[in-house]
Amino acid sequence: MPAKLEVLAAFEVFLSCDEDVILARQRIRALAQDVGFGALDQTRIVTAASELARNVVVHGGQGSVRAERLAPRPGVRLAFADQGPGIADPERALEGGNSTIGSMGLGLSGARRLMDEFALDTAPGRGTTVTVVKWLP
Repeated sequence: MPAKLEVLAAFEVFLSCDEDVILARQRIRALAQDVGFGALDQTRIVTAASELARNVVVHGGQGSVRAERLAPRPGVRLAFADQGPGIADPERALEGGNSTIGSMGLGLSGARRLMDEFALDTAPGRGTTVTVVKWLP
């Protein structure tokens, strides 16, 4: 039986503007460094975080990210939540290349490819929560 995961450290960043996205990126990079991720995985984690944080601001208007350091299996879990309009067609959104704002539409699909685990919880009218995990190799 695998050991139960424990949260060793956690923080939350409120997201409502570009400056908040930058702060979240900086704090998440520092967390990834503390866990022991190398430069490439730090970049993957921060890139995914940046895409998901921007989605919160652009599509949800505002929300938050909760970042957690996990043990005994070392890793980082990030949960991005907003109370925006939700995603009407999650499967289509995860295909990539679909955007409601004229961007490339790669935020969700890109984050899913960069991280080891990805979960999307959304429905029209109740917002969106995206949780991603990266495990230390």
